[in-house]
Amino acid sequence: MSMKILALDTATEACSAALYVDGEITAQYQLAPREHSRLILRMLDELLSQANLRVAELDAIAFGRGPGSFMGLRIAAGVVQGIAFAHDLPVIPVSTLKAIAQRAYEETGIPNVLSCIDARMDEVYWVACSHDAAGWSSIGEECVISPDKLDVQQVMSQRSGSWVAAGTGWTNYLDRLLPEAASRPEAVLDDCFPSAEVIVKLAAEEFKAGNTVPAAQAIPVYLRNDVAKKPKPVAL
Repeated sequence: MSMKILALDTATEACSAALYVDGEITAQYQLAPREHSRLILRMLDELLSQANLRVAELDAIAFGRGPGSFMGLRIAAGVVQGIAFAHDLPVIPVSTLKAIAQRAYEETGIPNVLSCIDARMDEVYWVACSHDAAGWSSIGEECVISPDKLDVQQVMSQRSGSWVAAGTGWTNYLDRLLPEAASRPEAVLDDCFPSAEVIVKLAAEEFKAGNTVPAAQAIPVYLRNDVAKKPKPVAL
């Protein structure tokens, strides 16, 4: 089936965009903390221009829906909603943790992935997942949690075969997630960020399955919901 999907991700330090046209993917990717709002629209415009496509010719738009940076997720959701509302396009939200897992799988060939993003405040965004012929399945739910409360060994025992650890959470919390005496994953990719190139591949599968949402439902998944709340005034 003919398929044209535009994707973007601004959930972490990486800013990226990708265009899927009938199986062919073009992409732009840049590590640019705090520059996402300046870069992302230009990236999208350049990809469409290079492909001689107009937004109205797209079948859907996808984005990394989180978890990740609060401001980064707001930027992505705002851009996606604006485009989707203006051109009546369906939206495909994709988990950034799943995108990290897909990228790690493509780089290593290891089907079991411990996806972990540094969430600051001494916590991580976390999910463990496995890939087989049917696609990805998760072990437990995505969550924000202290590294000390995760029993990574118990998680790894639930699947046979090798594991790969991926994501920025492994940079600062490796020793707390995996004590010295514990068995270790075969590889640790602590510089593995989600990317629009991976997100658009996952989005294409979701689109084929009919898993899209209207623009109004293109909302971020923060996991740490209290970040968005205004602080209460303190009585003096």
